[in-house]
Amino acid sequence: MDKRTMKLEGKVALVTGGGSGIGAAAAKLFAAEGAKVGVLGRTPEKLDQIVEEIRKDGGTAEAVEGDVSDYGDMERAMGELVERWGRLDVVFANAGVNGVWAPIDELAAEEWDKTIAINLSGTFYTIKAAVPHLKKRGGSIIVTSSVNGTRMFSNSGASAYATTKAGQVALTQMLALELAKHSIRVNAICPGAITTEIEESTEKRDLDKAKEPVEYPEGKIPLTDGKPGSAEEVARLVLFLASDDSSHITGTPVWIDGGQSLMQG
Repeated sequence: MDKRTMKLEGKVALVTGGGSGIGAAAAKLFAAEGAKVGVLGRTPEKLDQIVEEIRKDGGTAEAVEGDVSDYGDMERAMGELVERWGRLDVVFANAGVNGVWAPIDELAAEEWDKTIAINLSGTFYTIKAAVPHLKKRGGSIIVTSSVNGTRMFSNSGASAYATTKAGQVALTQMLALELAKHSIRVNAICPGAITTEIEESTEKRDLDKAKEPVEYPEGKIPLTDGKPGSAEEVARLVLFLASDDSSHITGTPVWIDGGQSLMQG
């Protein structure tokens, strides 16, 4: 790629949940646009594969093993990146789980706690650990929220997940104002149905007891006649919010769902 067109030339970025799906697509795109990328996750094999692909394409990346629900891990990860590359400019707080979807009387307290710990506390820990480094030059934080809990409330049984996603948008907007004086922008993306691996780790129990019956004979995504979006499409939005192309945008949730949440909310 012509370096004159690179949107993140000279920048250092951290992508959490970078071993697959939206995180992996964003890490690859960041690197293609000139960033040095730390790819963070809990599965070394997946991280190494993404880093190898980035390097094969001429990019710069390092695997960073860590758990976003452990604040000590996140402090260490930020420190490692800054020690290696001297700065931090972009943080994509993307790691998350769907968790357990079940009626409220069947959702165990520990299942609720786990979803909160990874999705909401994990986002807080990621940002908190990054802010001291970002304050030095300013930068961009992007949080992966969802249509669930922000525009869509019809996925009955997804109470824990939707609550974390709503909380992420609130945190985004609170911190956008707080950090503006440090030239740090904070925005959220809210994907709808996207082809990723997250569904494989979702446990759904007895949802027929909780949901209201609704049929969408032509599909739930108006823009594509029901076809889910791709991780690469989401990554392009993340790149926009990470780059100076969005220099006057902060505190903003952006829905990327082909109109799904407008129909299904």
